[in-house]
Amino acid sequence: MKNIIITLLSLFSASAFAQMYNPVKWSTSVEKISEKEYILKAKAVIQSGWHLYGQYIEEGGPSPTAFTFKNQPHNFELIGKTTEDKGHETVDKIFDMKIKYFEDKALFTQKIKFISDNISNVAAEVDFMVCDDSNCLPPSAEELAFKIPTGKKLASAEETAAVKQDSIITEEKTVSKTGEKKSQGEITASPKKTRSRGLLTIFILAFLSGFAALLTPCVFPMIPMTVSFFTKQSKSKAAGIRNAMIYGISIVIIYVLLGSIVTAVFGADSLNALSTNVWFNLVFFILLVVFACSFLGAFEIVLPSSLASKVDSQADRGGLIGIFFMALALAIVSFSCTGPIVGTLLVEAASKGGIAPIVGMLGFSIAIALPFSLFAAFPGWLNALPKSGGWLNTVKVVLGFLELALAFKFLSNADLVLQLHWLEREVFLAIWIAVFGMLAFYLFGKITLPHDSPLNHISVGRLGFGLIVLSFTIYLIPGLWGAPLKLISGFPPPMQYSESTNGLGVSGNSELKITGPLPAEAEHGPQNIITFHDYDKGMDYAKKAEKPVLLDFTGYACVNCRKMEELVWSDPKVLGVLNNDVVLISLYVDDKKELPENEQYISETTGKKIKTIGNKWSDLQIKTYKANAQPFYVIVDHKSNSLTETSAYNPDVKEYYNWLQSGIKNFKK
Repeated sequence: MKNIIITLLSLFSASAFAQMYNPVKWSTSVEKISEKEYILKAKAVIQSGWHLYGQYIEEGGPSPTAFTFKNQPHNFELIGKTTEDKGHETVDKIFDMKIKYFEDKALFTQKIKFISDNISNVAAEVDFMVCDDSNCLPPSAEELAFKIPTGKKLASAEETAAVKQDSIITEEKTVSKTGEKKSQGEITASPKKTRSRGLLTIFILAFLSGFAALLTPCVFPMIPMTVSFFTKQSKSKAAGIRNAMIYGISIVIIYVLLGSIVTAVFGADSLNALSTNVWFNLVFFILLVVFACSFLGAFEIVLPSSLASKVDSQADRGGLIGIFFMALALAIVSFSCTGPIVGTLLVEAASKGGIAPIVGMLGFSIAIALPFSLFAAFPGWLNALPKSGGWLNTVKVVLGFLELALAFKFLSNADLVLQLHWLEREVFLAIWIAVFGMLAFYLFGKITLPHDSPLNHISVGRLGFGLIVLSFTIYLIPGLWGAPLKLISGFPPPMQYSESTNGLGVSGNSELKITGPLPAEAEHGPQNIITFHDYDKGMDYAKKAEKPVLLDFTGYACVNCRKMEELVWSDPKVLGVLNNDVVLISLYVDDKKELPENEQYISETTGKKIKTIGNKWSDLQIKTYKANAQPFYVIVDHKSNSLTETSAYNPDVKEYYNWLQSGIKNFKK
């Protein structure tokens, strides 16, 4: 009875958590050029948060979008290749490629020339694949029909309906040149929830950077001076607090306006595309190196003194305008310290795209403004502030080293895009080890820089921070020989982009190899786990081994599947379970191998003909679990009953391990 209840609950959970996706809607139209020449247009409207792949993708990556024109022979000929919109490009760390994708909408066009006069319809089929931040759908195909206009009508009924439904979307007139083979990269979708998480990260980092800017020689001494001014000049304590609050709000407005200008100049949609632009990365590498040299004491970056004088004169005016210009004067006077931090924030935020620069400046300015308002409200707190001194310059130098380390991330991006292999993983890590090693020596007082005060001893706080930096430097060293360095994942080039791709820590290394002969029909899969690719063969082996089955609905082109295999399955506890306690059956939904003729069938769920092995496993997932996204994991017994709720992309190692254990525990009951 207990097993029946568990099975029923598991099936209910599977249906509750599973979800069917259909994020792309296609429509067609035809534009007449001459009596014989026409342009066929296929428009994809993509659900928010999903990405559609471009046409030109190298082998070994996700499935590209591809068009097949069916009734072509003796009716018409294709002129050139199918063109597509500009889209977005980004570098994928898993596939070690650059990839092109589209979000919201995409337009594909094909020019044709008619040979026959007796044709009113062009039939085509589009094969495509889409992903979001946690799912990749298996490659799908859809029939398209292009109705040839007989008169001046240039659009089909489908296109008219699509325009009515999506009237605010203006069809892009410019398409990119084709014929250039595009390299491949990461499909990192940007759904609303992912964008909100990304913006929250930008806000938090900017907020912390604002506090760092407070501890610089240009800003910190201004706190007691400014607060004292408001408390002495105001007629009452309430007026002083009000003026200080207005002063803080003015600081926020000034920096948010700066972020808004950056967004307006570059354009919210184009900022993200800049992140993989070679020149963007090279320019900001140079810019951050200049900022770092400034912080290290080589020179100071200052705005023209005439500008500061003009603004300061306006600050003498009373009322709200005078307070606003006092805030602007603070921003200008402190520019030599805050400028490099603000510049770095804007660079990083610009690479994220959208309103990230505005959000970044909001977080930075709030951190700057808060102390002025709080100390005005509670002036007694000023007595607790440390006195200005050489420690403020130490803060600047530390920020300079951090700027220098970050600069090489942008240089690395440019090297990855161009595939020059000049700044491979080992070289990048060697540079970081040198930078943070020198920072540790500086904190321990072994080296001094311009503007440093004489150091007779180091404080406990400085010693503690120095030990943290030294520990981090030592942590980086094994990375030269292939250690994964998960703490800085995403900063160095990927494992594949290195001089030695088979070092310690690479997925599938020798330390993880299973000894003994492989079972029939099995092979070493990710992390060298014994893996079956056929459902029935794997199930037969599980019965003999008396172990539950982990069904892994995956794809060769599934980015998040690779992330799970590299980041979660590599965990020793998870790996131990996958090696010893379950039988892994990995079913690739994008396997293009054709089924034997007698095994092909019409799907009961989709009505489409199942012709390939990938179609078969995709149909199994849809029919059984009412889901069509990957990665998708199910733990089942030998009768294919679910032992626990299903699991999708979940990078939390502890949660995934507990999920595995719950399925194994239910199997043993």
